[in-house]
Amino acid sequence: MEEPRSYPLVLRTAAYRWLQPATGIVLAVLTFALFAPLIGQAVLAVAIAVDHDGAFAPAFNEALDLDPVTWQGLLYLNLLLAFLVPATWAIVRLVHGVSGKFLMSVKPGIRWRFFWACAGLALVAVALQLTLGAILGGDQNSLSGSANKATGTLLAMGLVVLLTTPFQAMGEEFLFRGYLMQAFGALTRRPWVAVLLTSLLFALAHGVQNAPLFLDRLSFGLMAGYVVVRTGGLEAGIALHVWNNLFAFGLALGLGDITETLNVEETSWANLPLSLVQNGSYLLLVVWLAHRMRITPVTDRPVLLPAQASV
Repeated sequence: MEEPRSYPLVLRTAAYRWLQPATGIVLAVLTFALFAPLIGQAVLAVAIAVDHDGAFAPAFNEALDLDPVTWQGLLYLNLLLAFLVPATWAIVRLVHGVSGKFLMSVKPGIRWRFFWACAGLALVAVALQLTLGAILGGDQNSLSGSANKATGTLLAMGLVVLLTTPFQAMGEEFLFRGYLMQAFGALTRRPWVAVLLTSLLFALAHGVQNAPLFLDRLSFGLMAGYVVVRTGGLEAGIALHVWNNLFAFGLALGLGDITETLNVEETSWANLPLSLVQNGSYLLLVVWLAHRMRITPVTDRPVLLPAQASV
């Protein structure tokens, strides 16, 4: 029987070789930067063919640029990121000889009761941030503003947000707090290094941004990374990530401009304390919940697939 392993060390198996995580990281980067966009563009071409104004090529390029954001462009982006779920699953299985279920948690697989409980706590944390933002000001996802006019385009955008945004958030978690966390953990054998590296990469992957926006995203990455180590799975991070994105996009569709929300490059320093309140309160709630539910942060069964056990 293998010794229990924490989530970041799941891939540090008896068959471990340093070339495995090195190869996996390269494949994950190529998937994020090349393979997923190619597949997403094929879907985008079909969506543009179904509904577009004017010539096909300009409509395709406009949707691809996400400026302005169209329902086809948002569908492309969300599905591109959602593809990271099966992609990282395949990397773990084929490169490391480990079941993809260990990406979800050390159980392995999703712990449904814990996930739905975290979803409820995430809603509380998001509501707390919105309430404080409305009282104190400075929240970029404020509830102020007049309602946008209901149109067919707005409805299509709303359906894309509702149906695909959860999978987009899952894709980001599977890549950063999932595979990259385990790959860096295997390479360094230090969970805190894996948390720090994945948090930095998560913040940097969002592109051009000012200091408070970078710190906002970094704080989320650090909180979610710590929660992964503390609970042994992605459930809590996915729950808050989904609610964050649904609220941000939903408020933008109802009261604001989704192009500005999706392409945001800066925020004020006043928004940072609100994010820290949300992340901090959620962290405390999840740690309390994990204790109450006796959630284990380590494996209790062999990690390697049977075909790899003798390697």
